[in-house]
Amino acid sequence: MTERTTELDRAHVFHSWSAQAALKPLVIAGGLGCRVWDFDGRSYLDFSSQLVNVNIGHQHPAVIRAITEQAQTLTTISPATANLARGEAAKRITDRAPEGFNKVFFTNGGADANENAIRMARLHTGRDKVLSLYKSYHGNTGSAIVATGDWRRIPNEYARGHVHFFGPFLYRSEFWATTEQEECARALHHLERVIQSEGPASVAAIMLESVPGTAGIMLPPTGYLAGVRALCDKYGIMLIFDEVMCGFGRTGRWFAFEAYDVVPDLITFAKGVNSGYVPTGGVIISDPIAADFDETVFPGGLTYSGHPLAMASIVGALDAMEDEGIVENAARIGRDVLAPALTALQAAHRIIGEVRGDGVFWALELVADRDTREPVGAAVMARIKSELLARGLLPFLIENRIHVVPPCVVTDDEVAEAVAIYDEVLSLDLLS
Repeated sequence: MTERTTELDRAHVFHSWSAQAALKPLVIAGGLGCRVWDFDGRSYLDFSSQLVNVNIGHQHPAVIRAITEQAQTLTTISPATANLARGEAAKRITDRAPEGFNKVFFTNGGADANENAIRMARLHTGRDKVLSLYKSYHGNTGSAIVATGDWRRIPNEYARGHVHFFGPFLYRSEFWATTEQEECARALHHLERVIQSEGPASVAAIMLESVPGTAGIMLPPTGYLAGVRALCDKYGIMLIFDEVMCGFGRTGRWFAFEAYDVVPDLITFAKGVNSGYVPTGGVIISDPIAADFDETVFPGGLTYSGHPLAMASIVGALDAMEDEGIVENAARIGRDVLAPALTALQAAHRIIGEVRGDGVFWALELVADRDTREPVGAAVMARIKSELLARGLLPFLIENRIHVVPPCVVTDDEVAEAVAIYDEVLSLDLLS
């Protein structure tokens, strides 16, 4: 089966973000909990959660059961209808959202959730511009990819009205800061100057990942998100929190922004809400924005908005996460297990310049020199990936970082197993 899978993949599958000719994708046949395996029986401990989305773990029986039962009742129905699974999913999501968020617009994933949040902010304010971070990723659709800050934006800049700014990241400060307080204050000053320079009356929204994920798992310093909220209120700008990666348990909370005592105007989600078992996402809409469309038609829609199988998977996932204390487990693992273990790794290996994270959402920043903070190169990262896979660990690596992002159901023993593998690989002579 391995040979057949590889043959079909190379002949007919076009892979994302890749030059196709040299690809040799890993073949995966099955999974359960925090492990996946190939057709030859080789098992991998999944510390990538795939694309940081399998929060509830692979093949959770409650989610499989919910999908199966819905498939036996009604596999699909138009979004214009009322459907019980859709209503139950929306209620479970809004029950966990802040007060004043009572409506959900369902999408097919995180990118089009961000698209529609931008659309709502523009319609609500009558303004056009959207401000977002250079260190960000918001998806691969028209506006979402242009809102993105990294290199993937540059070949895709077809959408209008997007402006980028620098956010706080003390380890690689853009603001010559030496403390978190300085970094926060200077980053907020920079943002306000960007707003003023762009013209406040032209800015519809500021879009932020509550905790930037793909860009590096950079926890915002105390006061930063509150400061952004204050700027939005000062200039009449909508605040969109992108919780696609960091939401639904990933930081040990239902929403990552809960740690910062800030409430946005729009919340986007996908990934962790059902662990990607069926494609879905959405926008949780604050009541004032939702009210705009009580008498005015919302000019947006999707054929598969609120698809019954996806909605059933949300209900199954969120109920299981509640019943089994899965979000609490992620918080405990982060606080009591991952934080001390990764800190010990840093003490043992000079290649680790910084450890940062929360819950089951961590990054090891790898450097060639701790004093200069020079990032390690692509060849080093390629070797690290190869060595981790050879030892049975499926990693998430990007740029010069190892993202330590297991499912929220990970156990103490599985963390210990993974940390031992990281330790062994980082003990190799990687920089010679």
